[in-house]
Amino acid sequence: MSSRSPITCHILDTTCGKPAENVKCEISYIPSNGITSPSEVKPFGYAYTNQDGRIGSWNAANSTETFINAENNQWTKLVSGTYRIRYHTKDYFLKRDGTTFFPFIDIWFEVPAIPEKHYHVPLLLSNYGYSTYRGS
Repeated sequence: MSSRSPITCHILDTTCGKPAENVKCEISYIPSNGITSPSEVKPFGYAYTNQDGRIGSWNAANSTETFINAENNQWTKLVSGTYRIRYHTKDYFLKRDGTTFFPFIDIWFEVPAIPEKHYHVPLLLSNYGYSTYRGS
């Protein structure tokens, strides 16, 4: 996938001041009209951060699932609802001979009824803390 997805993310490792490369991330969705228990939410896409710590596009979670409003196997249209990005941080720190208090970090956010074209969710990460915000 070469084009940018409607939701992207970025991880900066604040312990070393560098992008966090090769971190698995999963994205999930809950429709606005029906709430599902967070434990029942399954990812519809996944990706690994690149050398700049960024994910610009997502892969389908498995062959039986498709992206929401997919066109040409690319996620191009955003729909309203609640989304979750799960950052798998434990594996990242274990590969760096480190430990972490957070085996994974879930960031939930809501896309309104009339969504903007793009949402960016950066994560500032260390072994024992993290911060996030809505990026541009």
